[in-house]
Amino acid sequence: MPITLYGTEEQKKKYVPKLATGEWFGAYCLTEPGAGSDANSGKTKAVLSDDGKHYSISGQKMWISNAGFADLFIVFARIEDDKNITGFIVEYDKENPNGMSFGDEEKKLGIHSSSTRQVFFNETKVPVENMLSERGNGFKIAMNALNVGRIKLAAACLDAQRRVTNSAVKYANDRVQFDTPIAKFGAIKYKLAEMATSAYVGEAASYRAAKDIEDRIQIRQDNGSSHAEAELKGVEEYAIECSILKVACSEDIQNCSDEGIQVFGGMGFSADTPMESAWRDARISRIYEGTNEINRMLAVGMLVKKAMKGHVDLLGPAQAVADELTGIPSMDKPDYSELFAEEKEMVAKLKKVFLMTAGSAVQKFGPDLEEHQQLLLASADILIEIYMAESGILRAEKNAKRFGEDNQKEQIAMAKLYLYHAVDKVNQKAKEGIVSFATGDEQRMMLMGLKRFTKYQNQPNVVELRNTIAEKLTSENKYCF
Repeated sequence: MPITLYGTEEQKKKYVPKLATGEWFGAYCLTEPGAGSDANSGKTKAVLSDDGKHYSISGQKMWISNAGFADLFIVFARIEDDKNITGFIVEYDKENPNGMSFGDEEKKLGIHSSSTRQVFFNETKVPVENMLSERGNGFKIAMNALNVGRIKLAAACLDAQRRVTNSAVKYANDRVQFDTPIAKFGAIKYKLAEMATSAYVGEAASYRAAKDIEDRIQIRQDNGSSHAEAELKGVEEYAIECSILKVACSEDIQNCSDEGIQVFGGMGFSADTPMESAWRDARISRIYEGTNEINRMLAVGMLVKKAMKGHVDLLGPAQAVADELTGIPSMDKPDYSELFAEEKEMVAKLKKVFLMTAGSAVQKFGPDLEEHQQLLLASADILIEIYMAESGILRAEKNAKRFGEDNQKEQIAMAKLYLYHAVDKVNQKAKEGIVSFATGDEQRMMLMGLKRFTKYQNQPNVVELRNTIAEKLTSENKYCF
């Protein structure tokens, strides 16, 4: 990705074909012992030679995937006392290591099939023409690579969820206890339905963001941008969604694999079944491509920064919600005859919860909001649940219109089930924020508003929804959506 988007035409001609055909393998060297989440704090140095023809790179990188067999390394180092790091393309030849050496293979909790090693550079010479992009542009390259990596990681987690759910459904159908397949038991139906629901909604949100990015890339190309520049900016514009997906899907696969072990019972704890490795492999997803805590704070932080720059109107709608709280609630009886009418209204009200809490926090703390990390985390959880729940509803609604509601009753059930959980989570996180930064009449007013904005007119039958989903899964003997 970095070479494709940032490399010169000469660099692309030289390296991209070899990487694309598998003749060469690549590795990405960013993380250091003292530079993890704070990627721009790396100590690896790049010193220009007296003749100005090459840089000598010295330093240490860790957690480098593919390091054990890579031919090409994207290495980030700091030139002199530059504020930001710089990217370099470094070739590796084991016959002429050029100051490069490697640590032993890391013994990891999961992803055992992935080569992970430390990489050491001792005055590794790199031609000046192998600088990637411009001097000091490395941090930007790294962050944009992470944005792409986050939505791709979400897709990887979703595939894992589908496979875990498939295995759990098959085992539940085959495993007989008390003369009954355990798939018939309500406790197992609960688990299978929840596993499938999170996968379905994750798919919906990922497709939604991917299409938005694809459309934005096309618009920029139509306006004269090169494909590389259009792709770079297109992904950058949806960085918030990429962070949302990374967090949601990585946590869903962890929950899914954990429940998968539980469906398998004692056998799930055995390395002879797929659940043990699935659970271990899932754990890294909450750490790499930026920890979930960092991504939560990034999602809200980026939105707040856009608002402060005038790119997004956050305070205007927030004030409108505040005015609504002091007004008289409508007594009109709503019409919920259309599919998802009430669910869409609930999503709209959840957005008001976000505006009420996040808007008030911005007004109270301004630029200092980033110092209140627990409030940012709570706001991020609200934002995530809104985006995911709305995506599931949009997908199910579209399919119901295409194929008929009776044909899509399980997808409708999943969209409704996810929203039900989202409402509870939003209520919990918003209350946590409100009681932490608001006091007196302001707090009482906001808590009243929260109760109003998280209230269903018609509560869904959650057990019936789960049973509908689980029966479809067990009849098809797989994740079938």
